[in-house]
Amino acid sequence: MLKVFLVEDEYVVREGIKNNIDWEGHGFVFCGEAGDGEVAYSMIQKEQPDIVITDIKMPFMDGLTLSRMIKAEFPWMEIILLTGYEDFQFARDAIRIGVSRYLLKPISGDNLVKELDALSEKIREKKEERAAAERYEKDMRERTELDKRDFFYRMVKGEKSASELIEEAKKLNIDINALRYNVVLLKIWSIKHDIGEFSKSVVKVEDEIRKIADENGAIFFDFKVEGTAFLFRADDDASINKHVDTATKKMKELFVNYPHIRYFGGIGQTVNRITEIRTSFDWAGRAFAHLYLTSENAFLVGSEEGLKPVNDADILSEIDPKHIDRRLIKKFLRAGETPEITFFLEEFLNGVGNNAIKTSMLRQYIAMDMYFCVADFTENELGLTKEELAENVEFPGKDILADEKKTYDYLYELIATALSLRQNHAMSRYHDVINEAITYINEHYSDEELSLNELAAQVNFSPNHLSAIFKQETGQPFIKYLTDYRMNIAKDLLCSTSKKSNEIGVMVGYKDPHYFSYLFKKTQGVTPTQYRNHERGSGTE
Repeated sequence: MLKVFLVEDEYVVREGIKNNIDWEGHGFVFCGEAGDGEVAYSMIQKEQPDIVITDIKMPFMDGLTLSRMIKAEFPWMEIILLTGYEDFQFARDAIRIGVSRYLLKPISGDNLVKELDALSEKIREKKEERAAAERYEKDMRERTELDKRDFFYRMVKGEKSASELIEEAKKLNIDINALRYNVVLLKIWSIKHDIGEFSKSVVKVEDEIRKIADENGAIFFDFKVEGTAFLFRADDDASINKHVDTATKKMKELFVNYPHIRYFGGIGQTVNRITEIRTSFDWAGRAFAHLYLTSENAFLVGSEEGLKPVNDADILSEIDPKHIDRRLIKKFLRAGETPEITFFLEEFLNGVGNNAIKTSMLRQYIAMDMYFCVADFTENELGLTKEELAENVEFPGKDILADEKKTYDYLYELIATALSLRQNHAMSRYHDVINEAITYINEHYSDEELSLNELAAQVNFSPNHLSAIFKQETGQPFIKYLTDYRMNIAKDLLCSTSKKSNEIGVMVGYKDPHYFSYLFKKTQGVTPTQYRNHERGSGTE
């Protein structure tokens, strides 16, 4: 039922309107009344009625002033103005404000109900329009998250000016204006699944993490597979440090309830400029690289003084030669990414010893061990032959081991090549996965519940990972692909059958006829009826 609020300074008139109409019988709820605009405004803020009936001439605050204030704060509210004056200026002001009805007193209960009934239909249409728009925004969230992810990458590359970043952020409805910034990188995954595979509990935890980030002044970005990035913002050092500490503490408390979920976070250094966010990201990335060098959960802070836990509760095993083995290298080869190679190598070599690579014997040992580890990985996990590996990777000879720099460059290229081979191997697998996903869409497009999460579960991928590779393989986010697919079938049905548009909506996955009509017009530029008439008219010419 629609809520109605009455503002009238004449008690007798107010009582007559309130008591002489069967509000519920006509589908309304009389939610409140007031004798002047000043008192009414605070009550309207609380009740938020659908319709406000108000007199123009009242003490303290008149009806026109009240109407202006209502429309400024609640533009969706409808207003009926009552007046005993046939003054054109009043009517013109009312139209300018956006008042729905301008009625002369006295008005009977029956006539007022007729006006309310006419207005209620308009309100319901507006509500349906708002609900459809809200659902559309929700459905398009995947595309928004992909756009945000791309924006984050551009921001941390440091190739854009502050003004360019601010302009891009505005287009995405992101507020990045602040005096202090810090970046936190976080990866979570279920130990019951490989990284990238589907886990409902990970999706649930990720939603909780979004809330924690938002509550502490951070913007959430998708980052890598099962990865997230937070851009914390504040106006001074104390505030941003508090935000980061509070958020990481709450996240750790959340993870306690999910013992099967592994997490690791890297925290950057606070910077003062938008263009310095890249520096904060680099420090966070250096700390984040320890994900591949330990099996423990923690948040680490990257700084010039070295890496340190967020607090005493984070205790990481000391990394020394006895902990550096092929398992750590394999761990990075399976899940690491090219931008992380530098950080991983530096921390890996520091773990062996600060001067290890300076010693000829240890250089040879590290290079040979790394080579054989890559060879084992490419042969047993990627299916490459030794001959194929030899075509891509050079064996570490004397020239490579001649000095520290050449050895370091070789190790970098060795790992980079392995990751590239892994990517090529994954692309083949991704192609098969996307084909499976598209087949599933073709068979289930009429299911209104079809979503990215459902599709991810079907192909055993995480939603974030599937979203990224779906766009990579098809050139479109999943939701746009699904919407376009449904709309194309709807257009065929509109042209080839006499079925009603609401029936066609159900057939292509939209049980709500209002949403189907809204979405069709949003994507095709015309209503379903207009499209049918135009196409059939074109066919007869």
